[in-house]
Amino acid sequence: MVLGKVRALAIYFDSLNENNLPAYSGGDLVSGRVVVEVTGDVRVKSLDITARGVAKVRWTESRNAGANTAYTQNYTEEVEYLHHYDTLIGEERDEDCPEEGLTVLHAGLHEFAFSFNLPQMALATSFEGKHGSVRYWVKAELHRPWLLPVKVKKEFIVFEHIDINTPLLLAPQAGTKEKTLCCWFCASGPISLSAKIERKGYTPGESIQIFAEVENCSSRVVVPKAALYQTQTFFAKGKGKQIEQLVSNLRGDPLPQGKSQSWEGKLLKIPPVSPSILDCPIIRVEYALVVYVDVPGGLNLSLSLPLVIGTIPLHACATRTSSISSNCSTLNWLGLTERPEAPPSYSDLAISESHRRDCLQGCDRSDEEGEEQGSVLTYITEFRYLPPPLYSEVQTAEVHDDCMR
Repeated sequence: MVLGKVRALAIYFDSLNENNLPAYSGGDLVSGRVVVEVTGDVRVKSLDITARGVAKVRWTESRNAGANTAYTQNYTEEVEYLHHYDTLIGEERDEDCPEEGLTVLHAGLHEFAFSFNLPQMALATSFEGKHGSVRYWVKAELHRPWLLPVKVKKEFIVFEHIDINTPLLLAPQAGTKEKTLCCWFCASGPISLSAKIERKGYTPGESIQIFAEVENCSSRVVVPKAALYQTQTFFAKGKGKQIEQLVSNLRGDPLPQGKSQSWEGKLLKIPPVSPSILDCPIIRVEYALVVYVDVPGGLNLSLSLPLVIGTIPLHACATRTSSISSNCSTLNWLGLTERPEAPPSYSDLAISESHRRDCLQGCDRSDEEGEEQGSVLTYITEFRYLPPPLYSEVQTAEVHDDCMR
């Protein structure tokens, strides 16, 4: 008998999002097929699949151990989130009789289904960083007698939902700072900065409305600016390594001496980025909006407002609540008072019971997983396969160096 050859071994997932990418979250069923194409009869001992999910960090540092002596210190750490093994062809057999129980695949295509459930726990979102990553994959291995195994590996995406429709993430963020510029023994007037945003939680694709007030009483021309930063922190052997990168930024107009400038909702768009990773013990991904005043020849005056980039977008009813809360906070923050208009009498409202149910269903849409999940996956998969941006490595004490220059 002339034995055939394995022409192709491939893995296909059953569930794909609108971008034709496999994406799941904790507790989901992952199912698919392993497809084997052979040119003739092929004897197979086994076809195995292994599914794994692992967070890994690794970096090296050079150390001095005395005169003319140096060595490299490695820092590595790993956390396993998933390990599943299954045999699609073959079973336990006697090692003394390897030819017994072989499966013969005839020429053509052969499909073998597989399925497993992701753990019902908080899984780290898929992520690629300079010193670490979170990856999930399925690997298939086809074993034949007296031949090397044929292997194929395919990744899938996992994301941990972050719902920004929570009181903590809907709360406005604000701050105020002031500094006085000094030149030897002469001090100029102060520069003051106040900034506020409507909430702490956002999703990729949204724009952040920035409300700010800058007053320049110094003798220099300054420029108000804002920047969104991503901070990646990796942990191994009790030590941390931090990477900071600029995500997006904007600038205002130059501000001469004795002038002030107000931003009434200046927009800063959030590009497709990874969601915040806050529960992984060895990798953290955090965001901050830094509103600052660029002072030529001096240290910048900066104000950092922490952000959380989530996966579940803002609901319609939460948008109105956040807007009302933000408007009231803005009035208080600017020192203005406004007497609220009295609400209408319930007897004046003619709302049918069916219309009331429709409104309630609209606000309860967070419990459904249809259309909303689709928009979530659009963001998640888009950032996952974009080419990584340039990294600028900084020490912990040098975070926001551009803002404090």
